[in-house]
Amino acid sequence: MAVRCSWRLASRSALLVYEPMQKLQLVNPTAVSLPALVIVLFIVTTPYRRSFFDAYGPAGFVSIPSGSRLPPAANTAPAIARVPQECDIFRGDWVQDDDGVLPYYTNISCPVIQEHQNCMKYGRPELGFLRWRWRPAGCELPRFDAAGFLEVMRDRSMAFVGDSLARNHMQSLICLLSKVEYPKDISRTQNQEFRTLRYASHNFTVSVFWSPFLVKANLSDADHGSGRLWNLYLDEPDEAWLPSVSASDYVVISAANWFTRPSLFYDESGRVVACHYCLVPGVPDLTLRHSLRVAFRTALRGITSLPGFNGTAIVRTVSPTSHFEGGEWDEGGDCRRTRPYASNETSMAGLDLDLHTAQVEEFAAAQEAARRTGSGGARVMLMDTTAAMVLRPDGHPSRYGHWAHENVTLYNDCVHWCLPGPIDVWNEILLQMLLA
Repeated sequence: MAVRCSWRLASRSALLVYEPMQKLQLVNPTAVSLPALVIVLFIVTTPYRRSFFDAYGPAGFVSIPSGSRLPPAANTAPAIARVPQECDIFRGDWVQDDDGVLPYYTNISCPVIQEHQNCMKYGRPELGFLRWRWRPAGCELPRFDAAGFLEVMRDRSMAFVGDSLARNHMQSLICLLSKVEYPKDISRTQNQEFRTLRYASHNFTVSVFWSPFLVKANLSDADHGSGRLWNLYLDEPDEAWLPSVSASDYVVISAANWFTRPSLFYDESGRVVACHYCLVPGVPDLTLRHSLRVAFRTALRGITSLPGFNGTAIVRTVSPTSHFEGGEWDEGGDCRRTRPYASNETSMAGLDLDLHTAQVEEFAAAQEAARRTGSGGARVMLMDTTAAMVLRPDGHPSRYGHWAHENVTLYNDCVHWCLPGPIDVWNEILLQMLLA
């Protein structure tokens, strides 16, 4: 039996029907009545075979069509809808979207969805998680305007810096913009961790830089019983990204998940001063709360004092680490909820709250330092998405990152976000921040 979702097609030319582990079928619309027209998202590619931790790490960037512009969308609004200046777009609730609006994109129209985030391809049985929209407490958040975003970013550039969730964020943006144009890959390196794409029609470039700790880091061979240790040089910004963003207009900085790894902390002289779960005798354990805080402090200080940087650094706060239920990630934990929480049902707590607090406080300190010193025109902004995303345990891939019958070792993914999915609100919010 075909698994179908509840959106209607605007076109009557064909009906896309998804059947698990089968190829796409085209159904003649004359064979079904108009009310029965539905769309289901599906694409056939090679199954994803990496481990869950590999999903956090570097991954090949999915190839995309050579830069090409699609026909202009009909009835394009002449002006971009804006939220009122006094509206706090970061606090609110998820409400059901009953207007029958189609998803922004599908896993057919967007070619950059990575396997472990391609929830529809791998047979997620319910798609109701796509029928919710974020409503700030004091206003309505406009839907994402792809043409408007490109116009705002005409002759500008944006960089995403961080771990695999920074890549998840960037790929959401590319998918959203695919309604208007596919970018051209103009990367100067073969390293798939660092990509630069250009939208020719607006001379807009978007880049992603892999830097899961934001600061200088390397994996050592030392193992004192907690696993191989990472060496974190918390006072040194990562040269893999910082010099490369000096000409960027916007730099979106995020990180959190990799700080959970056992690690040693080094000071400026190269001396070990503390650690997180290193089990090394005589080395104080200051935990990942310390390392994340100092890393953000160093990254923000580095970018606001970076010679030639006159752009805006945007701190995106932590994406929830708390959505595993029934066990930890490696103990059978999963995220099988099918609807969001209401804002009065849950809130930030535990590690999510601690990391969020550290990020917000370091942002405030950087903002004050930039105001006090001038920092050559550099600005800092806070993209405080944590409260909204804590409410969406239903939006993760869970076990739908591979075929159910495959004999693979994968943990349930309750960290990354399905595409399309709740993560698309990050770019709805981002657009409003660009307009502010």
